[in-house]
Amino acid sequence: MSADFSRALKDRIAALAARYPSRPAALLPVLHAVQGEIGFVPPDAEREIAALLGIQPIQVREAATFYTMIRRKPPGRYHIRVCDNLSCGLRGSAAILDRLRTRLGLAPGRTTADGKFSLDTVACLGACEIAPCLMINFEYYGGLDPEGLDRLLDGLD
Repeated sequence: MSADFSRALKDRIAALAARYPSRPAALLPVLHAVQGEIGFVPPDAEREIAALLGIQPIQVREAATFYTMIRRKPPGRYHIRVCDNLSCGLRGSAAILDRLRTRLGLAPGRTTADGKFSLDTVACLGACEIAPCLMINFEYYGGLDPEGLDRLLDGLD
């Protein structure tokens, strides 16, 4: 199976690589670019990235598995990321995460069988002023409690 990167993505990867002193140094921006187009970084994309950057596929795999912001499986239609840093933790993110686990029957790092929801925890969403917060796709939601979370989930189709 081939990753079949679009011409635009290949051009973007080449432009990213040109900004760095060596092609391998562009690995993280390239992973983000691939994820932006495909939605995640599958194994065949890892091989293609390695070929384009002149590195070994294992080097791509190491980076993709180390950084939690790089998804290796397709996210759900609603990708929920719960912040679990100190600020959010002190303001109740554990209760939010527990409600999501119970209500969706979903552990962090997983996607529901129907592909509707995926759940991840993240170290920081950069929105401490609205702690506890989470993101659904690219929208921030803050100041949540379990009941507010229920209302939010009820509003999703």
